[in-house]
Amino acid sequence: MLAAVSTFTLIHVDDALLIVDKPAGLLSVPGRGEFYSQHNLASFLQAQWPDTLIVHRLDMATSGLMVFARGIENQRRLSLAFEKRRVAKRYEAVVEGLMTEDRGDVDASLIIDWPNRPRQIVDPVAGRHALTRWQVLARGEDTTRVALEPVTGRSHQLRVHLQHIGHPIRGDEFYAPEPLRAPRLLLHAQRLAFAHPASGQAVDFESPCPF
Repeated sequence: MLAAVSTFTLIHVDDALLIVDKPAGLLSVPGRGEFYSQHNLASFLQAQWPDTLIVHRLDMATSGLMVFARGIENQRRLSLAFEKRRVAKRYEAVVEGLMTEDRGDVDASLIIDWPNRPRQIVDPVAGRHALTRWQVLARGEDTTRVALEPVTGRSHQLRVHLQHIGHPIRGDEFYAPEPLRAPRLLLHAQRLAFAHPASGQAVDFESPCPF
């Protein structure tokens, strides 16, 4: 049943964790309504590995790597690693326009836009600190392919930060002016690296960008 209703790719499994490559369009965790309470990555995994627990999430429109813990203690250790910024995360995206610099930082605090939630907005006064590092990988005719490192982990952080500097991610229905210029949100969680919660050894996982 698991394989029939899901299209994710299992990258790694052991007694402490699961590494999964999530496709765009699949919820990471249970959502509202009967369908989304069951049709999501966490529920699919729990059907096969009942001790699976959520550590972090990706937006439904974002593809790429996620780690799930197996058991409470491993969840605690992995959650602490994310909280203490001991997890290396790298994303790849295609953004509107040609970025003139080769690299830079976006340091802009974010807060939920309550009248338009779940959208987020930049608010230097009331917002929570958010920092993204970016680097150009390639330039096209009117787009730029970038590597993104979210130093903090705010909701929609990469999407809002790229819009904030005038280069929204292509296909972004919330933050790009013409989302239909791409068949999907062109944002992919390409790399996760951290200390294994059981052994303490460094582990590093990568997923090729699908666009």
